[in-house]
Amino acid sequence: MRQQVYRALLSFLFLALAGQVAAGEVKVAVAANFTAAMKEIAKAFEAETGYRALVSFGSTGKLYTQIIHGAPFEVFLAADQVRPQRLEDEGKASGRFTYATGKLVLWSKLPDYVDAEGKVLAEGDFNRLAIANPKTAPYGVAAMEVLSKFELDKKLTSKLVRGDSVTQTHQFVASGNAQAGFVALAQVVLRSDGSSWKVPQDLYTPIRQDAVLLKTGDDNPAAVALISFLKSSRVQSIVRQFGYGTD
Repeated sequence: MRQQVYRALLSFLFLALAGQVAAGEVKVAVAANFTAAMKEIAKAFEAETGYRALVSFGSTGKLYTQIIHGAPFEVFLAADQVRPQRLEDEGKASGRFTYATGKLVLWSKLPDYVDAEGKVLAEGDFNRLAIANPKTAPYGVAAMEVLSKFELDKKLTSKLVRGDSVTQTHQFVASGNAQAGFVALAQVVLRSDGSSWKVPQDLYTPIRQDAVLLKTGDDNPAAVALISFLKSSRVQSIVRQFGYGTD
């Protein structure tokens, strides 16, 4: 009898501790372009609050699909405003706000390849130009807007190679599989190699990246704390450090 009581007590304590651990974590879905910045933010978040952010990165479109099909994320940092708005409209999220404004850059790992005005797009002899898939990645939409403004969208169709996310797009260029590509400024702002053209923001729709608290995180103090932390001056400083706007 004593052994049964002892085992029951141990079982209760184990479940209680497991609950405390779960309550100290928040599952976060984050747009791929924000990978480097979010890793820094997650470290700062844990240091300041004691909560851990368990982060999954991917294209905004694919993360949204996972969320509406029941993936157990509690906070969503998208690369656009459309998907977070949809989640709010569907009653699956709340508290939408812009945590960063993304900036587009044409980048090559080759020095002196990309000029300061982007003329390489029309004059370059590249075989492949990398962009993120416009169907799933807002940075891909922005890239196509730029090509359209220069009336190059049809001319360059056969040379475009599409990454599932802007992270994969960056990999195409970094590996040399594409001579140049449209990536997030955040992915190259800390690099000293290669050449780049910061695309003027009047050539594409502002990439306002919104975050929301998902309904699955309403009762998780760690999720609520992360949303609050994302609005802090400390996070805004990190965001700017990685090449984003905070306006």
